[in-house]
Amino acid sequence: MLDTGKCSFIILWYEFFSSIPRWNMRQLLGFCFLVVLISSPNGYGQSTNKEVEANLTKGDKAYESKDFKSAITYYTKAIELDPKCVVAFSGRGDCYGELKKSTESINDYNKAIELDPKYSKAYNGRGNSCSDLKKYAEAIADYTKAIELDPKYVKAYSNRGITYGDLKKYPEAIADHTKAIKLDPKSADSYYNRGITYSDLNKYPEAIADYTKAIELDPKPADVYSNRGDAYANLKKYAEAIADYTKVIELEPKFAPGYYSRGFTFVSLKKYAEAIADYTKAIELDPKYALAYNDRGVAYSGSKKYPEAIADYTKAFELDPTYAGAYCNRGDAYADLKKYLEAIADYTKAIELEPKLLNSYYGRGDAYKAIGKTKEAEADFAKAKELDK
Repeated sequence: MLDTGKCSFIILWYEFFSSIPRWNMRQLLGFCFLVVLISSPNGYGQSTNKEVEANLTKGDKAYESKDFKSAITYYTKAIELDPKCVVAFSGRGDCYGELKKSTESINDYNKAIELDPKYSKAYNGRGNSCSDLKKYAEAIADYTKAIELDPKYVKAYSNRGITYGDLKKYPEAIADHTKAIKLDPKSADSYYNRGITYSDLNKYPEAIADYTKAIELDPKPADVYSNRGDAYANLKKYAEAIADYTKVIELEPKFAPGYYSRGFTFVSLKKYAEAIADYTKAIELDPKYALAYNDRGVAYSGSKKYPEAIADYTKAFELDPTYAGAYCNRGDAYADLKKYLEAIADYTKAIELEPKLLNSYYGRGDAYKAIGKTKEAEADFAKAKELDK
């Protein structure tokens, strides 16, 4: 609304100076501008609150450095100085989100939105926190609102696409990732996320194309190489898969899954010594890696080192007592050693844990047959065929 008091003041000043012949309009406006600056409570060139801005800057730098706790301290200070600072609430919400403190982050985003209902970043951030809580409907609603407020908001499209993927709504996910790419063709994350969606659909050539483009745009993230390696492995392109997993290890030498994935590929090539070395490294990096123990057992079994295999399978289900596959695999190793009673016990345990585990019925049937229990063997083979339909 027009402030009539201020307008009257300006008119009086104009009438006064217009009566002085040597003043032209440009000089008058310049003088009025100076008057406004001088009359400002903060003085010439000063921000509304330098201390608030300083804390926001420090918070942003700490956030970029992934020092989220320090960033929270700075944003909180900014809020104390200015309780209506939308950016500070949103920034602190981002930090809480990174620390997986979803309730706190949502509270901050709610406050930011209350202060400025058109602040798209707060909707996007709240969507991320809702997604972390698996509140996918709320997340999608927030991303959609962010996009309505800012139709060129690449991250909002990308995040909504990820959430659609979590819901297995793959066409919608691909559409959002494709839109993000159209808005920003240099967004490596958008290609990577679309690649994940194609992988979920078993469209591995398309996934590889997207992962490759993501790598061209940003060759540093190890997870892109890892996912491309998985796609190559699913296409049985083992040499390419090994090359990608090796790159993962080069980029992240302490990333146990990189060694595990390469070991898995070596097993596919029956290169058991190389596989055992990689699984062993993965276990050194993560001694509670049950999957690595199980699969090293598979490599030992492939090398006919059954005692070592049995030890690894045993360790696997000690770490994860619900690991049906490890019991089944140990049953196979006992059967290879002709220890059929032990094998039957393990197959039975595997079936209890996972009643649809096909190999356990076949394995137990073979073990029953080996000890002359034909009736039990036929029952297991019949069950296996039923499950295999």
